[in-house]
Amino acid sequence: MSFTPSISPITETDEELEALLADPGIELPPLLPSIAFATGDLSFIPSDICLDPAKTLEEQGGLTPDEQSIIRIRALEGLKQLRDNEKEETVSSDEDIKSIMSWACGTDLEGSYLQMLMEELAPGNKDLRSPKWNIQDYSADPFADRSFSVAIIGGGMSGILAAYRLKQAGIKFVLFEKNDGTGGTWLENTYPGCRVDVSNHVYSYSFMQKHNWPHYHSTQDVLLNYFNDCATEFGIRENINFNSKVTNITWDEKYQKWDLIVMRRDEECWSFNAVISAVGQLNQPSYPEIPGIESFEGASWHSARWNHNYDLKGKRVAVLGTGCSAVQFIPRVAEQAEQATIFQRTPNWLMPRPQYQQSLPESLVWCFTHIPNYHNWFRLHLFWRSHEGLLSRLEIDESWEDPGDNSISATNHELGVLLRMYLESEFADRPDLLEKVTPKYTMGAKRFVIDDGLWAKTLHADNVELCTDPIVSIAPSGITTESEGVKDFDAIIYGTGFKAADFLMPMTITGRNGVNLHDQWGGDAQAYLGIVAPNFPNFFFLYGPNTNIVINGSIIYFSECEVHYITQCLKHMLENQLASIDVKTDVHDTYNERIDEGNRRMAWGLSDVNSWYKNASGRTAQNWPFSLLEYWEQTREIKAEDYNKVEFHVSHQPHIFYDQ
Repeated sequence: MSFTPSISPITETDEELEALLADPGIELPPLLPSIAFATGDLSFIPSDICLDPAKTLEEQGGLTPDEQSIIRIRALEGLKQLRDNEKEETVSSDEDIKSIMSWACGTDLEGSYLQMLMEELAPGNKDLRSPKWNIQDYSADPFADRSFSVAIIGGGMSGILAAYRLKQAGIKFVLFEKNDGTGGTWLENTYPGCRVDVSNHVYSYSFMQKHNWPHYHSTQDVLLNYFNDCATEFGIRENINFNSKVTNITWDEKYQKWDLIVMRRDEECWSFNAVISAVGQLNQPSYPEIPGIESFEGASWHSARWNHNYDLKGKRVAVLGTGCSAVQFIPRVAEQAEQATIFQRTPNWLMPRPQYQQSLPESLVWCFTHIPNYHNWFRLHLFWRSHEGLLSRLEIDESWEDPGDNSISATNHELGVLLRMYLESEFADRPDLLEKVTPKYTMGAKRFVIDDGLWAKTLHADNVELCTDPIVSIAPSGITTESEGVKDFDAIIYGTGFKAADFLMPMTITGRNGVNLHDQWGGDAQAYLGIVAPNFPNFFFLYGPNTNIVINGSIIYFSECEVHYITQCLKHMLENQLASIDVKTDVHDTYNERIDEGNRRMAWGLSDVNSWYKNASGRTAQNWPFSLLEYWEQTREIKAEDYNKVEFHVSHQPHIFYDQ
């Protein structure tokens, strides 16, 4: 596939263009910015209309009907100009881009915000986050003359990204992937209904944007193809060892390198100067601790290991869990099974999104294929809408007096009212179901479930039962509950999530002085910037502790920030002839104290609410509690004073890189 959009010439008549612009499927806020950018004519940006950042989550960015009309009139003139002007498209200056972006975001962009959003925009499809250096820049140094190499563990979204950035920097690397293909979670999760729950225009690399997504929220196969195509486009496949499971990683203090044990056909030994772990958080299925779980004589599987060979038709099927994955696959199970019984422990707040499973409107697709860079400005619009998202509505206001709905602030209460109204409208005819699906806990304490009405439709089906009776045990024939005894089933499907807190398991990682990483963590994973931990020099985490975002932005944004920081660390080592860098313990601890304080001020930090955000000790080990901008700022440059350093010395030779 090509990631460079093929822009078709505009051949429509004035009347056809006018009719096209009248279609409600067109997203208006990015329309004039893209036209101004394509034509180089800033007069298309209206000075009498100002987008309100506070209304970004509203339809059409909160534009009034009159403002929408003005934008459509101006856009018509712009499209006619693009159609009739035979000159090549004009790319505006940086100052002009800033002016256009400021209008598109409804605020005068300066400093960090401007730079961060410029990178997300990628004007003219420029890769503004690529390394601005190459290992060849240090070829005259003895340190660089040795075979400096990096191991990447994991071929999902983050691993592919890290590989590409290292390739751009000219650094030798090998990527180890335990599966037979790239794609990570989109390779492993193949359950019916699987799709991304953030907009896929944002869930993509800033520098490799795709303009022809078929849906607002693409399905698993489309996303898998995207990441596979990226791996091919980046030219990194020759550096990937598939079916290669890293089991042990040990630091060699004498030679200042990491030794890896890799299981392929046989056990292999590899050595590298640095290691990047890109194994993810949500890749180890979690099964509930229920007595008798091994005794069930029917078919059973976890949603992340879907059994596609089992025919659900005519079967009595039990599903455990009503989280994000379960709500996606349960409707498909219900369509086939004779009886589907859903066991719910805790209901989730539903976030209504009518577009969730819809294809893109033809009018919007037309904009992507006929207006140069419209997809870039569309992506910026979505990113800006979600960059803080619902963050402020999930912050605890200590002065707030709870009116009895477990709200934590006025804005939290207001959002809770809206979400309750949605549930009441969906289950107005079934008060029994409404009672079961309405959460009693603080809104935002657990992950929202995106819904377009399909959940209520499914629960209304005659062959579907929502059971909230607590499970006591699993019997050979089915499931035993407290009140109803044994319910017989042919199959049990576990939609019970992942062992999110078990970072980097089951690998054994031994750092300085024989310190085991998992012993150091003691079940409570922590890292500075979510990237590095003391006693583990030149070892970097992607999607590490406290780098998860669930209500604002896209996890790909965080991965791009993390990989940028890691390349800055490698650059620092090369230009200063350092054999290793190891984050200082006090720097690490102070950072995590602030992270913990931030999480305690959020809805998910409430002590009486359990979720996969928390580890066994009750600490929020997954979530980032601050703005996206703050993380971007913290990962721009390495602070040399944060690290203990070992200078490269001839005694650290020989460095052995096993190219097998």
